[in-house]
Amino acid sequence: MDEQIKLFGTDIYYIPRIVLQDSTLDEVRYSKYQEQFQIEMLLQNVMGFGDNAEFISKFGLRITDEIVFRVSTRRWEQEVAEHSPTLTVESRPNEGDLLYFPLTKDIYEIKFVGKEEPFYQFGKIQFFAITAEIYEVGQDDFDTGVAEIDAVEQLFDNAIKLFMDPGGTGDFTVGEEVVGDEFLAKATSTITGDAVSGITITDGGAHYKVATPPSVTISGGGGTGATATATVSSTGIVNGITITSGGSGYISNPTITIDYSPKDNRAEVKSWDSATRALEVINRTGTFTTAEVITGLTSGAKWSPETFDTLNNTSSTYDQNRAIENDADNIVDWSETNPFGEFGNFTGSI
Repeated sequence: MDEQIKLFGTDIYYIPRIVLQDSTLDEVRYSKYQEQFQIEMLLQNVMGFGDNAEFISKFGLRITDEIVFRVSTRRWEQEVAEHSPTLTVESRPNEGDLLYFPLTKDIYEIKFVGKEEPFYQFGKIQFFAITAEIYEVGQDDFDTGVAEIDAVEQLFDNAIKLFMDPGGTGDFTVGEEVVGDEFLAKATSTITGDAVSGITITDGGAHYKVATPPSVTISGGGGTGATATATVSSTGIVNGITITSGGSGYISNPTITIDYSPKDNRAEVKSWDSATRALEVINRTGTFTTAEVITGLTSGAKWSPETFDTLNNTSSTYDQNRAIENDADNIVDWSETNPFGEFGNFTGSI
């Protein structure tokens, strides 16, 4: 079986899925793909896609072309399972994971894994039959190290463009992570002699975790060696910073930097135009505000948003979210107490 698949099959990239879930409802916020394993698979439906189906659903045109691959169970254990990938179900390919087929340059999402066909031939399962469909790109994070796979994220992920206020510093770099400071805690320091003697919290921030308080970094001021730790209240606010070492050699008050809150908005840079101050981002974990400063974690660039539109997907020329929103606002009067009926909108209404 292994020899037949090697002879007549082709190398396929198996890409495990890491799911990032909401901590309250366990809903999937988005998926990450950070590993890839190259393994030979045999294409079963060599005459073309199986189960060809195109139909109109409430989400528009749906194309559900299927493709079936077979992979040896022994080769799977050698090339994938042995490296302990992140799998929901151990010891076999998982539904929801992806396959990249270099021949067609398409990515497929696994929909079903046949684990018992043929049924224990020669006393064991010889191969897995993997049924997959063309992957529908969402707001997913690709960082597999294979350029042609990772390019999918830059090309097709939902993106928005933020235009920045004048006065920012630095240039963002493509691919870096940026973070806002809406919930960031802040503090200042004082020195006595040449050592740090006090730290005052000026903003306690929000949504920090008691069990994992943020780290505190003391930098600048001409000295070295000062360290401190933070504590977090039950309401998620940084309520105390304890100096564990005052250091030495400080001639001015050093800068206190507290780690970002887990709730602070993050995104990945798709493009940056310094001339127009336009920052295009993908993989957002929240919605930035015009009151915060966005910092590039690699470049150190700092800019504050002036305007942006979360409904305008700049990765697509077909999305009509903004047009639909504007038309809906013209139909529904949101200034009324009850925009969907007459009750409560005028005196005497019933």
